[in-house]
Amino acid sequence: MQSLSPSGSHQVLARKWRPRDFDSLVGQDTVVRALRHALDNQRLHHAYLLTGTRGVGKTTIARILAKALNCEKGVSSHPCGECSACRGVDEGRFPDYLEMDAASNRKVEEMAVVLENAAYLPTVGRYKVFVIDEVHMLSTHAFNAMLKTLEEPPPHVIFVLATTDPQKVPVTVLSRCMQFGLRNVSPATVAGHLANVLQAEDIPYEERGLELIGKAAGGSMRDGLSLLDQAIALGAGQVKQATVQEMLGTVDEDLAPELLALLAAGDAAAVVQQADSLAARNVAHAQILMAMAAELQRVALAQVGQGEPHVLAAQMDPSDVQVWYQIAIHGVRDLPLAPDAQTGFMMTLLRMLAFRADNLALGAL
Repeated sequence: MQSLSPSGSHQVLARKWRPRDFDSLVGQDTVVRALRHALDNQRLHHAYLLTGTRGVGKTTIARILAKALNCEKGVSSHPCGECSACRGVDEGRFPDYLEMDAASNRKVEEMAVVLENAAYLPTVGRYKVFVIDEVHMLSTHAFNAMLKTLEEPPPHVIFVLATTDPQKVPVTVLSRCMQFGLRNVSPATVAGHLANVLQAEDIPYEERGLELIGKAAGGSMRDGLSLLDQAIALGAGQVKQATVQEMLGTVDEDLAPELLALLAAGDAAAVVQQADSLAARNVAHAQILMAMAAELQRVALAQVGQGEPHVLAAQMDPSDVQVWYQIAIHGVRDLPLAPDAQTGFMMTLLRMLAFRADNLALGAL
């Protein structure tokens, strides 16, 4: 069943399944372990810097931390989730928890309001927790204004800074924070979590479809859930591999090996025919080339006795495998420079044929 908000409108999965405690946070075990130890042993830092790509859990961790610090049952790594403080943070109405988007509040005047607020004691909780998202967007004057408070904050204040670009955060700020780098969530972990969500939602799915979404999520659990919502809508209430492939523009698993087999056989006419047929199917050319590069890596491993055996390992010269891998990677990079994507893709395949080891050997005679 689709999830509905109290008003009857659809509630997106990324919001409905946002983790509300450390136990349900997926893919960030190292950071969770460190924060749990700090909370359970009362070894809290006054400022944390959470770094990582979008949708990996930076703001979610900040919210869970705020609940853990202000839960009415005491400071703990296991907030109850039921008291007024925990519910207030979850619902965005806890007076001692403030989230600020630095991209739209980057001026020193706006930072001054935050710092003035920090000077006052908490209204109802133990701690005031200030979350500054995309902190690297703050102006230089705003950063300078917060340095003194970051160095000697009031005992009742915790700052959580989050950024997707830590290189742009001044060293003077970095040195005052405890830093945690959130990892990209692996495709397998994303797919596994999506399967759990679909089972709980009683939505039918095909595992291969979830694997494709896991790869397309780019390490972001939130992006994975958003893509899942889209796949459910396109699939009329279920998640099918074919629907996901059409949605993402991904290629069939057999396509890359088939193209490489034609290239290995030197069958130029068949290669051109296959390329034309792909254009008619509106398949993303960059995706095909990346799939070919990934397949070539598997062939190369098989040729040196590592990884899984591959049927093309005996059919392809090892030097061809290495050269074609580079051509595929460069082909992806050069696609935007081609007159059109189909032309760029076709020329990449013809370049592979031209640089076959046997062709080069004939040219040297």
